[in-house]
Amino acid sequence: MIEVSEASHQIIADLLEARTGQHLTESRRWRVNSALAGIFRAHGISNVDQLVCLLAAPPGGPETPDLSQEVVEALLNNETYFFRDKPTFDQLPGEILPEIAHRRRDMRRLSIWSAGCSTGQEVYSLAMLFNEQAERWQGWTIDILGTDVSHRAINAARSGCYSQFEVQRGLGVTQMLRHFDETARGWQVREDVRCKVRFHQHNILGAFPGRMPFDLVLCRNVLLYFDRQVRTQAFARLSSAVMPDGFLMLGAGETAVGQTDRFVPSARRASFFEPAGQAAALQKIA
Repeated sequence: MIEVSEASHQIIADLLEARTGQHLTESRRWRVNSALAGIFRAHGISNVDQLVCLLAAPPGGPETPDLSQEVVEALLNNETYFFRDKPTFDQLPGEILPEIAHRRRDMRRLSIWSAGCSTGQEVYSLAMLFNEQAERWQGWTIDILGTDVSHRAINAARSGCYSQFEVQRGLGVTQMLRHFDETARGWQVREDVRCKVRFHQHNILGAFPGRMPFDLVLCRNVLLYFDRQVRTQAFARLSSAVMPDGFLMLGAGETAVGQTDRFVPSARRASFFEPAGQAAALQKIA
């Protein structure tokens, strides 16, 4: 493995943090060279030190305008799959969505935000849930928004086209045939699923440009890449994005406990959290 000079490592780490808020910890440093291998080949270089020289090139030099974004996107972890962490995901149709539906029974409108949606599998999984309970949600307006800091990931999500390997991760044969069409390019999400979703490039730490707040926000396996200070900022953004009687869903290995006072655990529901003020109000009622 080619060693990366400390100065070059710090420049790459600072770039990633400035663009995304993610902290490049020592435990992630080992994958820098492998993550950037495609960029090395594309630009005819062999190591991070040379890449940093390209990034620092003066105007008119060899740097391409999008090189810094290429570097950032290469370092992002876009690991995802359909119905990820199924025991946790199964709580949505079983408990969470019916409870939200009861609270929105007069409006008959439900909005969901998947923050850090990567290449879209989580968003389409949500849309499939509603299609599989079509009778239950007849007459409802369902709006599912997926956002990610990666432009490349969002483009992939918008295409709604996945490889055989990707659709086999989390989906059974019946679901594949029900919700996808096999094409020459791969497995294409059907229109009755796609019509419920939309995608937007967005950094969770930035001001949100769309309609807020949401009944349910999923932010899974995103916060773990932030240091404590940035994680606090992220929880503040998420707090403003969730309805007072809504829910926040985190990853299986994540928690809001000890991280923020804006959310508290939802009773008996692993990985789900509620705005602290609403939870306190419900306890008084009870």
